Amino acid sequence: MQLTDEQRAFRADLRGYLQENVEPVVDELDRNGPMDRDTLMGFVTDLREFGIGFDPDIAPNFFGDVWKFMLTAEEISYVWPSLNVGLMMSFPSVFVRFAAPQTREAMVPKLETGECLASLAVTEPSGGSDTARPRTTATKDGDEFVINGQKIWVGNAHYADVVLVVAHDESTDAQDMFLVDRENASFETEELDKLGWKGVSNAKITFDSVRVPEGNRLSNIFSNAIMEGHEMHEIVPFPESVTQLFFEQKPLNATFSFMRTGMSFMAVGIMQAAMDEAVAYATDRETFEKPIAQHQLVQDKLYQMKAGLETSRGLARRAAELLESGDPDARLMSSLAKGYTAETSKQVTDDAIQVFGAEGLKPENRLERYYRDARVMTIPDGTTEIQKLIVGSELTGMSAYH
Repeated sequence: MQLTDEQRAFRADLRGYLQENVEPVVDELDRNGPMDRDTLMGFVTDLREFGIGFDPDIAPNFFGDVWKFMLTAEEISYVWPSLNVGLMMSFPSVFVRFAAPQTREAMVPKLETGECLASLAVTEPSGGSDTARPRTTATKDGDEFVINGQKIWVGNAHYADVVLVVAHDESTDAQDMFLVDRENASFETEELDKLGWKGVSNAKITFDSVRVPEGNRLSNIFSNAIMEGHEMHEIVPFPESVTQLFFEQKPLNATFSFMRTGMSFMAVGIMQAAMDEAVAYATDRETFEKPIAQHQLVQDKLYQMKAGLETSRGLARRAAELLESGDPDARLMSSLAKGYTAETSKQVTDDAIQVFGAEGLKPENRLERYYRDARVMTIPDGTTEIQKLIVGSELTGMSAYH
């Protein structure tokens, strides 16, 4: 895959912004994380200037260009994965334009100015990876749904304007998703501490008889928007080839295919940062009267790191190619890429620390942050074990979940 001149120019501009505005403050922000809303919004506002965002003017070109989305994930994660997570978690905000009237009235003005932050609430305290059978329920009551349950590890939850909640729709006895806007409904959040991704807020959400209009059920959002004459790619601003996956798969599975491909590019960004640090240190640090890069075992570490990085980059790009074309294997390859690159990022960052030796253990050196952030990669959006089961199921047509 060769980048176009336009894509290379976009990457260069984004790199310049990140090096000038994020690089100097990232260590302090991560150490004192998570970011508050104002800090995150400052970056979100800046990034809109590069065509990165979720408002109606920007989203079609951002999501509509798979490579722009993936390059953004890789480049931001090279500097600070937490910022990428905080940014990308806001994608459910695109649905407010087609939600119930009260949600549109409350949230569309924020969306149009790029100030509508969002969350995706999937994981539950007692369910973990079992996303197909949520214990959070949505009970039909007149022209509303009443949501009860808990979600955990929800990014941006503390300050999100809207949350897209996966719940069991008792009226259809099926899984669906429901858009909850904070202007018209209230819910409790509890901040969670974690090993890595320190800069992004993750919280537990409790929904206690939270009422949402029936127009905020995602299946209704889709059907109502289509009845109003909107095309699917207007509702979900991906390329038409990608939006087709929403017809062929469950919406959550199609969403995960996109997110997991993005996660694989995140892992590549982290690995590249660790690789660059390790090479620079190996050529500068001296032991036994020569740079440690001249020691065979150090070169072996660098070889292993480079091999892991480049195979991961190739796999991530292959997943993006299949996603861009709407290939039926997009789900398989996104899970394969996410699982492999996340696990490989653990090893690459571990090897980078080993190249640094004791210096790699110091918090003022970034290796320990790269390692912590890489370690988190194997769990969100489906653990590595879940990715293996998805790949196995896609290859054989047989499920090993039970």
